[in-house]
Amino acid sequence: MPTAIIADDERLMRDQLRLRLSEAWPELEILGEAKNGEEAVELVDQLKPDLTFLDIRMPGKTGMEAARDIGDRSQIVFVTAYDQYAVEAFERGAVDYVLKPTEPERLKVTVDRLKQRLERPGEKVNDSVQQMLSQLAEKIAAPKQKHLQWIQASIGQDLRMIPVEDILFFRSDEKYTCVQTASFEALIRKPVRDLAEELDPSLFWQIHRATLVNVNAIEGVTRDIRGRHLVLVKGRPEKLEVSRSFLHLFKQM
Repeated sequence: MPTAIIADDERLMRDQLRLRLSEAWPELEILGEAKNGEEAVELVDQLKPDLTFLDIRMPGKTGMEAARDIGDRSQIVFVTAYDQYAVEAFERGAVDYVLKPTEPERLKVTVDRLKQRLERPGEKVNDSVQQMLSQLAEKIAAPKQKHLQWIQASIGQDLRMIPVEDILFFRSDEKYTCVQTASFEALIRKPVRDLAEELDPSLFWQIHRATLVNVNAIEGVTRDIRGRHLVLVKGRPEKLEVSRSFLHLFKQM
């Protein structure tokens, strides 16, 4: 029976990949999960899995660094959410990949390739891993993009990857942050204060300690009978209150 471990710092991503693998490859036994590269290397040492699914970027030791340490002790499958140049490079055949969010059709291709490789145990399928990592390290290990490009959010049991430009506004309460798009609402646990540091400030304005609004979604600003300034959102009934400390954003409106 083939065995594997999954390494990803996002629990939802680990859960999703585990589920997709169980559907595409029921015989595969997942021996354990890791939240970072250090844990992944330790699990490979302890459990000796046939396969290691490694997220490229994780806190501490990255997937790239963990792959170097693992070497040919386990076959590496990278999990990536990054640009097409990286995906094309992985498709050269030395190292396979799974693109986030995991798509069943693409995962089936990966599973078929891995099954073929496991049927030929005499081949050192990771012989070219080090060369591939050296070629890609500079590009893929480059600094993270300055601003978030998408948000991971839960809708019931499903994980959605929402492009930030599709989000109209974020609004937090004590426990969750509502992510509102034109067609649906989702919830995340990240507070507005953290989102404000990670989102492009030219696209999202913080108008209240608990509210961020997409500039392109602002229809106008009005005042209620109490003198409060309220942002009108295109296509939505909500009126978002503007704190006094953020009124300067609307001086020219």
